[in-house]
Amino acid sequence: MDTNLEALVHRPVGRLLWEYSLPAVIGMLVTALYNVVDRIFIGQWCGPDAIAGLTVTFPLMNLATAVGTLVGVGSSSRVSIVLGAGQESTAEKYLGNALSLTILNGCIYLMFFFLFLEPLLRGFGASDVTYPIASEYMLVLMPGLLLTNVAFSLNNVMRASGYPKRAMATMLIGAVANCILDPIFIKVLELGILGAALATDIAMAISAIFVLWHFCRKDVTVGFRRGIYGLNWDIFIGIISIGAAPAVVNASACAINAIMNIKLLGYGGDTAIAAAGIFTTFASLITTITIGICQGMQPIVGYNYGAGRLDRLSRTYWLAVGVATILTLGGSVVGLCFPSTVARAFTDSTELISVSDNALRHSMLAFSVVGFQIISTCLFQSLGKAAKSIFLGLIRQVIFLVPLLLWLPGQLGLNGVWLSFPISDLFATLVTAILIIIQFRNIREEIPKAVDI
Repeated sequence: MDTNLEALVHRPVGRLLWEYSLPAVIGMLVTALYNVVDRIFIGQWCGPDAIAGLTVTFPLMNLATAVGTLVGVGSSSRVSIVLGAGQESTAEKYLGNALSLTILNGCIYLMFFFLFLEPLLRGFGASDVTYPIASEYMLVLMPGLLLTNVAFSLNNVMRASGYPKRAMATMLIGAVANCILDPIFIKVLELGILGAALATDIAMAISAIFVLWHFCRKDVTVGFRRGIYGLNWDIFIGIISIGAAPAVVNASACAINAIMNIKLLGYGGDTAIAAAGIFTTFASLITTITIGICQGMQPIVGYNYGAGRLDRLSRTYWLAVGVATILTLGGSVVGLCFPSTVARAFTDSTELISVSDNALRHSMLAFSVVGFQIISTCLFQSLGKAAKSIFLGLIRQVIFLVPLLLWLPGQLGLNGVWLSFPISDLFATLVTAILIIIQFRNIREEIPKAVDI
């Protein structure tokens, strides 16, 4: 057995979670900071309308991310499980199919974006002021979206196959490159929001090249080999069944953003949309760190599930829940106690700071429970429980939040939009807790019997 993988069933789970999560958290944190810095540069140097224009593009980015997570999370979870069962050849088939599916899916959604860009952006809340900004940004960013999918999808497989530090390097390289290029393109070359898109394209190209180089090496546990790229129906179903959960969450986030932007445009105009951009950027800074913990947890849980070590699986999960809850609680405290400080990092507009202050004070009321939800959804993904993980993703993003967004603004105006988020989080947490209790009662009867393909 490869020593990188042998450690997953023998070393203390606390140390393993630290060793696997820390590189993932650092990588995700740097990536999140790059997004935050990117938007700070745009807000400070391009103005509030540019922030609003960028916010309008979030639904399209969610769709692109959904495609990437569909393949990346699904393939990495399967790789962990089959490696735990000692099937390295099957793991390589999942890798090859992951690359093929990522490129195929990316080409499809990019063509769709290109053909229907204006109606999509208008439907997502673009006004006559923000549409030119949003369309210019997206047209330049599109190639970078495909490169992002390649980098992050295969990065998940890299981590699952026993290389957490190299997976961290994938994200660090792209994020650092983007932070260096952003001020050059936006400020020095005076390209504005167009420069931000160009910087992202170049940075993601660098990350994609690095992750492809890793799998071309002959000394890796799972790597590119001849004959692994042809699409296999059983492998395809295996990837999609697990990856569907985070993909649905991201796709539903597209619908949520569209509904939210339309409501915000009606009740608060472009300024309210810009405030939503600040709120979602701040919240994503915390949740991406939590997702980094998920990424560190996933190979440990998946491998020990495949190996039948349920005691280690349980300890890893609860430790991850504790750390994630501390993180989201800290984010909630910052958002509730220092909202104006957060807003001032993005803009010097008095009006936008005031609206953002109000948005954060209402939207972050129950943010502390989000860590538990994210880790629990990741647990079901790691175990191959596609239906449950999809359901958990939907209850927060669709089943509870959409009705609230449609109804509350009519009762409370703009505050109704912001309050929809904490109310949805509380309902979703209750349902998540019930599913977790049931899962741990029944888990001993669900040891997988992996079969080579």
